[in-house]
Amino acid sequence: MNTKKILALVLMLVLICTLAACGAKDDVATVEPKNAEEAVAMHKDLMAQENAILSQNTDLWEKVYREADKGMSMIEDGKNYGDYLLDTIDAAKDQFTADELKLLKSEAKKIRDIESKLTVLEEKYPDEIQNSMESDSSMSMSANSDSMGKFPSFEGKDLDGNEVKSSELFSANAVTVVNFWFTACSPCVSELAELDALNKELADKGGTLIGINVSTLDGDEMEISDAKSVLEKKGATYQNVYFDSASEAGKFVEDIYAYPTTYVIDRNGNIVGEPLVGVITEKSQKETLQSLIDTTIAADTN
Repeated sequence: MNTKKILALVLMLVLICTLAACGAKDDVATVEPKNAEEAVAMHKDLMAQENAILSQNTDLWEKVYREADKGMSMIEDGKNYGDYLLDTIDAAKDQFTADELKLLKSEAKKIRDIESKLTVLEEKYPDEIQNSMESDSSMSMSANSDSMGKFPSFEGKDLDGNEVKSSELFSANAVTVVNFWFTACSPCVSELAELDALNKELADKGGTLIGINVSTLDGDEMEISDAKSVLEKKGATYQNVYFDSASEAGKFVEDIYAYPTTYVIDRNGNIVGEPLVGVITEKSQKETLQSLIDTTIAADTN
């Protein structure tokens, strides 16, 4: 996985973990907002502080996230993101000098405090902050909206080594739901079982669901093994595919800056509606996805 991609995962994992309430419930003294508007503003400021920390010393954070990308220290549900970073840093400690290790741990502890404050705000103003974050996510995806039309074609394989061609996959189904995820992303992993259930529902309607674990691109054997292990633990049996990162589909992946992200594709390979950023288990997300699926099936002429 290239440097640009690693940093994108770093920064946007923070966003998605916030949407999915990944933070721990530590008691942290924080300024009490007077109303929802102040809470949203405070939440955005804390997020900016966290992103600023992760935007500095990028060469060191790259090493940390290469360790995370191996799937060795997947975020547990409810775990503070700062604690996750500290665990990952500890797992990769042999790669750093004493001074580098001290710096990373200090910054990770700051993130832990920020995450705890974020959680306090999210628990008190869940709807307002959720709506604000979803709005920001939609804006971050808008730069790509003009280029949306056809989902980029690909020829790849599933995790068992079977060949997969997008043209054959899409044309064989009235609707195809495509879910982008990666193994160290706790929100991604948390929805695997529900995605599997959705795939079974789609099969009865002439549709299907596939996963694309971005860590497995180019057929990385270790990443494939990790992904298969996580899928098995979650009881997810739907097809996951990978392809060449240098392909058009691979370049498309580089422009996805939030995980999980889910697309709806029609029989002709057209992208239907806007991508869903964040877990589809959240009520409004689930309703939007179902609406896109129903619309796509209703419009299918085959």
